[in-house]
Amino acid sequence: MKKSVAILFALIVSQFQAQQGPYYQQAAKYKMDIDVNTEKFTYQGSQTLTYTNNSPDELNVVYFHLYWNAFKPNSMMDQRVAGQGKNGDSRLQKDGISRLASIPKNEEGAQNIHWIKQNGKTLKFEIQETVMKVYLAEPVKPNSTTTFTMDWDAVIPQQIRRSGRNNREGVDMTMTQWYPKIAEYDYDGWATFDYIGREFHAPFADFDVNITISKDYVIGAGGILENPAEVKGYDTNVKIKTGKDNKSTWRWTAKNMLDFAWAADKDYVVKSFDVPQGPKVFFVYQDNDKTKVWEQAQPYVTKYFQLMNSRFGKYVYPTYAFIQGGDGGMEYGMCTMILGEAKNIEGLMGLMAHEGAHSWYQQMLATNEPMRPWMDEGFTSYAEGYVMNQLFPPKQPLPNPFVNSVNAYRNFIKKGIEEPAVWLGDHHDNGTSYTYASYVKGELYLVQLGYIMGEQNLAETLKQYYDQWVLKHPSDRDFLHIAQKVSGMDLKWFHHYWINTTKTIDYGIKDVKYDAKSTTVTLVNNGQVPMPVDFSVVTKDNKVVTYQIPMNMTHTWKEKDIYGEFKTMPYWPWTQKEYSITVPYTKAQLAALGIDISQRIADVNLDDNVVEIK
Repeated sequence: MKKSVAILFALIVSQFQAQQGPYYQQAAKYKMDIDVNTEKFTYQGSQTLTYTNNSPDELNVVYFHLYWNAFKPNSMMDQRVAGQGKNGDSRLQKDGISRLASIPKNEEGAQNIHWIKQNGKTLKFEIQETVMKVYLAEPVKPNSTTTFTMDWDAVIPQQIRRSGRNNREGVDMTMTQWYPKIAEYDYDGWATFDYIGREFHAPFADFDVNITISKDYVIGAGGILENPAEVKGYDTNVKIKTGKDNKSTWRWTAKNMLDFAWAADKDYVVKSFDVPQGPKVFFVYQDNDKTKVWEQAQPYVTKYFQLMNSRFGKYVYPTYAFIQGGDGGMEYGMCTMILGEAKNIEGLMGLMAHEGAHSWYQQMLATNEPMRPWMDEGFTSYAEGYVMNQLFPPKQPLPNPFVNSVNAYRNFIKKGIEEPAVWLGDHHDNGTSYTYASYVKGELYLVQLGYIMGEQNLAETLKQYYDQWVLKHPSDRDFLHIAQKVSGMDLKWFHHYWINTTKTIDYGIKDVKYDAKSTTVTLVNNGQVPMPVDFSVVTKDNKVVTYQIPMNMTHTWKEKDIYGEFKTMPYWPWTQKEYSITVPYTKAQLAALGIDISQRIADVNLDDNVVEIK
């Protein structure tokens, strides 16, 4: 290497290393005053935002999200939905045509910024679709704080996706991603993805929100209601306090959350109960014939939080609210918006379990969802599957709690439309492919890790992940670091194959030869993703003996697993197509031979995984 090139290379490396630095995260405090016009579905808003720059960088601009600007004809969301047609999100289109294209003018979403100031100085800003770029009057230096004030008015959009007025169950207002929200800034820069309909990201913040609305309305929100005795629905001894125009003011606070969401309706009822060791849970919904199942949910939700706290880390906030609203289920700080009508308790709890689990993997472990949706949706789906298996044990025991997800993935692969999980959330071309990349492959990421390194190691990894990163913004690299440390294994190869590619696992039994005192089995790797193999023999007297065949890339083998004891064999090099194993059983002694009787491995072809011996 020439000296000049070597010096340049050294400078680049030193700059990269310097940029790593210690971990930091930004901080924000919102104080808002909101005045709602329930007849016109509009509101007037003002806020003071205290923003602390904990980064090592000087900031000359800041960015805010204006999500409601997406809900209008010819918005980027409308264009994306139109371009995807029937391959897109079914909630955003009808018969392949974007629903946003036909929103009436008076029901278009809007957040009209009147002005924004920094420490009293009026700032220049420009609106770029759902992002507002603000040019600062003075830089925000590292480890310093600045104050932004702003006034705006907003039109609550027609309810199409998550937010909006008059959802299909008749809830008047679902107020989510509803205020100008400052974007996250971290080592990757500003998280300023346009809102196309998928996920969100933000810095942790404290909230102090006054909502003035007609006294006939009840509000459900993610936060602490500071004046329950002055408003409708929360206190049996209520003396509703009203001001001008016959309105009441609701005062809500919350600390260290990503966002503040709320919903309002005249027909809401509020029911609450305490989970031992927390949190206090609120049900806010329309109590009618279609929502009667909610009356059965309290003991299930209580056990749900206890299971989640025990397995995945303690829920840190004091309250949680399940609120009827939105267009399906969507998680927010200390609450979720869900459709309230349900046919049975298992269906309702499935929705509550998934959205509630987002409090762990979207709120408390706040990964960047637009960049890595699989880390939130997938880990949340894993927690949902784990808890639902205990809340509603199947009549016939399953090989593992996630076998249905493995089967669903296996069937999906046959369609030939898989897209890599590494893709940005809004940039998937097919809605179903996004679902499998983010929800299913993200869930199976953990299932496969449990298979590779043992379920005890996976449980310890999840525990340490929570302990080290609660109320922070971890990445996949942070999770993988913990998994490798706990297991002692090199797992980078698995992460690469499973997240960055659409290559598949396909092992099989190629040949069986019986001898006088033993049986020799030849296994074959027909897939593109190498994996360790748990190979089992079942004897005629129903004895199961499992042989672990490690793969050399992990360099360390799993020592135990809750799915039975095993004998460890010499490793299988990942470059080697076939592997032979000789077991000390004759044909007369054997009933079956099989790969992974726990059915955790996401093998796409099971036809050659088991041999029955007659």
